[in-house]
Amino acid sequence: MTEGAWRAELGDFLRARRGQITRAEVGLPPLGRGRRGVGLRREEVAVLSGVSVTWYTWLEQGREIHPSRQVLDAIARALRLSGTEHDYVLALAGYAAPRREAGAGPQEAPGHVRRLLDALAGYPSYAIAPDWGISAWNAAYARLYPNVASVPAVDRNLLWLVFTDPYVRALLPDWQVASRRFLAEFRAEAGPRLGEPGFTALIERLRAASPAFREGWENHDIEGFTSRERVFLHPVAGELRLEHHRLAPSDHPGLHLVVYTPMPGTDAAERLRLLGGEVS
Repeated sequence: MTEGAWRAELGDFLRARRGQITRAEVGLPPLGRGRRGVGLRREEVAVLSGVSVTWYTWLEQGREIHPSRQVLDAIARALRLSGTEHDYVLALAGYAAPRREAGAGPQEAPGHVRRLLDALAGYPSYAIAPDWGISAWNAAYARLYPNVASVPAVDRNLLWLVFTDPYVRALLPDWQVASRRFLAEFRAEAGPRLGEPGFTALIERLRAASPAFREGWENHDIEGFTSRERVFLHPVAGELRLEHHRLAPSDHPGLHLVVYTPMPGTDAAERLRLLGGEVS
């Protein structure tokens, strides 16, 4: 998009939202007898945003001005823009979307995410929040890792389980390598949030509970996620060679769906059937 095009689109978008907002939402009375209580004047948006009327008018007109991120944030608040709308305004002006704060515990997976996990049937799948709390899983994952349903909610965190659950350790024949890889991926994703209370509490609990975690954490290793082969040694199905995938729903980007599918050229599909459930 050319500079002139994004300026025009930004101006049109702000003008449209200014005309749609309910005046009562921002504590303003209706415009007068017989007039709708919807829509703000430019000068009202300017006052609510803390910018001059002339400057805001130029912004709506697509003039050659350079709005700062702070000003766009203030206008987004004044117009009561949704998170998606706020991101859109910032993207038009060339700014990255703001980081949404993660909660202290596992974020609840919405119904449509749970139904998607269930639809994956014989493929072990689960959802994790930004702090890697496991917030949903399907029956196939519960058969791969039976403890997921019984572990206390505070401990139902992928990083915590990898470093503290003996069942998980036995399930991973390459635990030393896999656990370090998980830790490096977690740190790469969680870095900007490590000062948040929920993340701080998780790290401190792990440092106290696991010498292996404590040692690995001090190495400060960073690694991005890539789909790859994973090997599990299951007490019923035996050696499972699965491909590890991770996806993010566009309407809930804070959640990641982890899906394990049979590795091509192996007998993993047949072995998964030993756990029950259909595998296509």
